[in-house]
Amino acid sequence: MADIARVKLEGFAHLGEAIGRLNGQVIFVAAGIPGEEVAVEVYQRKHDYLRGRLVEVITPSPDRVVPPCAYFGDCGGCQLQHIAYPRQLALKQAVVQEQLRRIGGFLDVAVRPVLGMENPWGYRNHGRFSALYDGTLGFTRSGSRQLIPITYCHLMHPRINEALGALHGHCRGLHNVSLRYGVHTDQLLVAPHVPTAPLPTGQHYYEEELLGRRFRIAAASFFQVNTLQAEALARLVIENLALGGGETVVDAYCGVGTFGILLAARAGKVIGMEESAAALRDAVYNARGLANVAFQRGATERLLPALEERVDAVVLDPPRAGCWPKVLAALADRRPKRLVYVSCDSATLARDLRTLVASGFQLLEVQPIDMFPQTFHVENVATLAWE
Repeated sequence: MADIARVKLEGFAHLGEAIGRLNGQVIFVAAGIPGEEVAVEVYQRKHDYLRGRLVEVITPSPDRVVPPCAYFGDCGGCQLQHIAYPRQLALKQAVVQEQLRRIGGFLDVAVRPVLGMENPWGYRNHGRFSALYDGTLGFTRSGSRQLIPITYCHLMHPRINEALGALHGHCRGLHNVSLRYGVHTDQLLVAPHVPTAPLPTGQHYYEEELLGRRFRIAAASFFQVNTLQAEALARLVIENLALGGGETVVDAYCGVGTFGILLAARAGKVIGMEESAAALRDAVYNARGLANVAFQRGATERLLPALEERVDAVVLDPPRAGCWPKVLAALADRRPKRLVYVSCDSATLARDLRTLVASGFQLLEVQPIDMFPQTFHVENVATLAWE
């Protein structure tokens, strides 16, 4: 017989699960909302926590809504569709505050309210779909390796959903298919080439515009998946870096050069650092006509400590794993007056901020941005100054 228990949900975890206590142990419950009383089936027991499957909502939160997606709960892509959007933003802000407190030791840092979207649906400009045996496309079922066919994803831009529908049945023998769309350019990329598809495929790159500047993005290059929020993010980076003109700026982990190129008009010199050859080719192309922008290929942990130029300001946008210790040490050694750290993982951000502040930087503020509505992910922009 299933182990069913009543639980009062009181908190919210960084992976989008609600938190309660059962017989003194912490229990994580997906699809719950803090403040609710629920019935759960305990399906996982660890020495220091439990995991429960939601069976019934006994006392629903006023913020509970009906998820519009038929795949919600099966597909692992979304975790928060059952929560009204304003509450999603409040919960994400609380998660960032808790991660900074628990991991970083920051008790009084200013975490601003999350910058949300007017329409938190249809925002993704990039979807990676797995191909099923019959040539249809889908996502991985939550908690398993099983694939489920997807006919429409509420997070994808409508143009990607149109392409997804056209590709169904044509992708037999492929492992996965990537669909990318330029919201401001109306350019579609489908990779790899799909011989029988009723639309053009196999493009090597597509173009997108941010703040009026056009960027080329190769199929293998990283680019923010939410174009509208990427523009808000870029504005925030530019504002918080507070360049006066003439400064030397390092754009570390620069990808296709987005931040550095948009900062070029306000800087004396911009030095971009990127390990990916594909992204660096895009960056060089995107910076054409900008005499004060240069790029170096290699890992930031190798390039930054060896840089000979004086560094006045730095933009960090590392992968989810955060910065290597060599990068943080190099920043402490060079003491840039201003540092803006863009992070998609609050835990590794908190860890790295703790190191930077201990080395002499002052943490001024953390501004979360909702780049990924309906999911537990949240982007953060942390602004620091050398004391």
